[in-house]
Amino acid sequence: MPSWLKVVLIVGGLLLLLLVASAGVVVYLAMKHGPALVEAGKHSLEEGNAYGRGTDEEGCVNEAASRHGRAEGLTSIIGTNLFLRSCLEASRPTPNFCDSVPHRIEFMKSARWQLDECKRHGLSPERQCGQLFQQVQQYCEMAARKGGGGFAIPEDKTDEDSAAPAPPPVAPPRPK
Repeated sequence: MPSWLKVVLIVGGLLLLLLVASAGVVVYLAMKHGPALVEAGKHSLEEGNAYGRGTDEEGCVNEAASRHGRAEGLTSIIGTNLFLRSCLEASRPTPNFCDSVPHRIEFMKSARWQLDECKRHGLSPERQCGQLFQQVQQYCEMAARKGGGGFAIPEDKTDEDSAAPAPPPVAPPRPK
């Protein structure tokens, strides 16, 4: 057996062993911490829903930004995102709330808006602040689709708009 083939087999075997070990660690962590994470997520959703019933959309963002600033660790940050999303869905509309919110697919505008919002609320972009405002973008997109405000999302054409164009006029026959 050539030596290059031995090296490839050894490297491939090590990568396979690393992959299996990584999968084992993920399963172990999911079994150990999964139920607590699910419970924390449910709690954040319930809290957001309750808070949202007593405030408007801007109030939800302000409270979520305040919580985000105090959040310790990734679990708390995820909980804050869940809080904001459920709060927004339960809250009263704020006039013109979604007017300055860019679509998520407008990547440059979206990134700039997220950074500006982080600064406006005194949050550090290094602490995953942009994810918080992605919730606002998703909310505004969904609100527009449901017809509840939000920003304009191009809708499907109506039957009148999608009718086939009229055929071109028939040319008169050419004389022979």
